[in-house]
Amino acid sequence: MDNPSASLAIGFVAGESSGDQLGAALIHALRQRAPRVRCYGVAGSRMHSAGCEVWADAHELSVMGLFEPLRHLPRLVRLRKRLRERFSAERPQVFVGIDAPAFNIGLAGQLKRAGLKTVQYVSPQVWAWRQRRVRSIGRACDLVLCLLPFEAEFYTRHGVRALFVGHPLADQIPLEVDRAGARRALGLEAGASVIALLPGSRLGEVERLGRDFLAAARWIQARRPAVRFVAPMASAAVRSIFEQQMRTLPFHDVMLVDGRAQQVLAAADAVLVASGTATLETLLSKRPMVVAYRFAPFTAHAIRLLGLVKVPYFSQPNLLVGRALVPEFFQRQVTPEALGGALLRELDDDARRQELQREFRRVHETLRRGGAERAARAILELIE
Repeated sequence: MDNPSASLAIGFVAGESSGDQLGAALIHALRQRAPRVRCYGVAGSRMHSAGCEVWADAHELSVMGLFEPLRHLPRLVRLRKRLRERFSAERPQVFVGIDAPAFNIGLAGQLKRAGLKTVQYVSPQVWAWRQRRVRSIGRACDLVLCLLPFEAEFYTRHGVRALFVGHPLADQIPLEVDRAGARRALGLEAGASVIALLPGSRLGEVERLGRDFLAAARWIQARRPAVRFVAPMASAAVRSIFEQQMRTLPFHDVMLVDGRAQQVLAAADAVLVASGTATLETLLSKRPMVVAYRFAPFTAHAIRLLGLVKVPYFSQPNLLVGRALVPEFFQRQVTPEALGGALLRELDDDARRQELQREFRRVHETLRRGGAERAARAILELIE
């Protein structure tokens, strides 16, 4: 596509903050190859700044779990119907769903049956649980763009067209982050002991984990009064929930920062983080971490009862290295004492910190593939 025409159009549906971040990088890469491409659909502020026409906000898809989305189902069904009708009328050359697989795979199937080409950018964790979904993904999508190498291998074994493109975060975050510069920018003392708290970007995550993260910080402070705590807030809504939790615990000795998560990670000595994309950002920043996750009780019970999980770990760092490299705590294991104790061990073990830095750099180099550019090239080749 050396001479792109003004008629080239790509439809997007990006889910929440992580999808918006990936979508913005993808749009910038697409415009390098096709400067006049028109982009539209469900997007966040970053994609909008990159030139995407916003039909609905990406945060409308911020629901998760097996059963929790049920209360949002009428709204999501109406949104999907509206998008299906509008994409079918606009007829973009390709539809790209970014993350949010529970919403996007079904929409992609409808659009493919209507004659549109479809791409899923960011594989659902089908290799980890509910593996039978791979067949429906293959029927719905002409191409799956994978951020992690073992994902593409899984799809290939099941006859689904997939490509490992690398992770754009691995390109955005330098191999050596500027710790001193990050501390100056945040107003943190150069020699302070700093722990970052990242309780999640989804409201449900913060509601389930925020108090435990704050209680763990209070537990640590009782033993290490000099430790500083910094928490980057993914959105105004997340900040509102977290501030309310700070008041009711009560624990107020946390510096809140709007956004700037990568800068906070660069400044930190250790990180308490909810499982998800933030664990990968922490890995790429080469920081020791403790990972926590909690589903709603009914979802967790169903997962155990039905044996839906097929992998021994749930955090991306452990999945990527294939062993229990970072401490992870799930459901009832998430207690202030468990999280706080694990964080102090991460702070105090210099030999372990060096091991983590070696392993994390190796993973970083594996994922550093020019992900957005490779994804853009694959999408334009599919159109051709």
